[in-house]
Amino acid sequence: MNATATLSSKFQISIPRALRDEQHWEDGQEFVFIPKGKGVLVLSVPEKEQLVGIAKGARIEDFRDRNDRF
Repeated sequence: MNATATLSSKFQISIPRALRDEQHWEDGQEFVFIPKGKGVLVLSVPEKEQLVGIAKGARIEDFRDRNDRF
């Protein structure tokens, strides 16, 4: 799907209806903007209920962190 939008004088962009419907986005939903090269990745912020069980089976001891990297 190719869709375009225009940045308003208030620096707002309207997301095309087809894209909102496809992604199941609703009004009031929160988004995060991640710079990627010359563009921006837009992701919806998940609700807490959507994160339940996401780390099932994760070890809480003997884990690696940034200090363990080469």
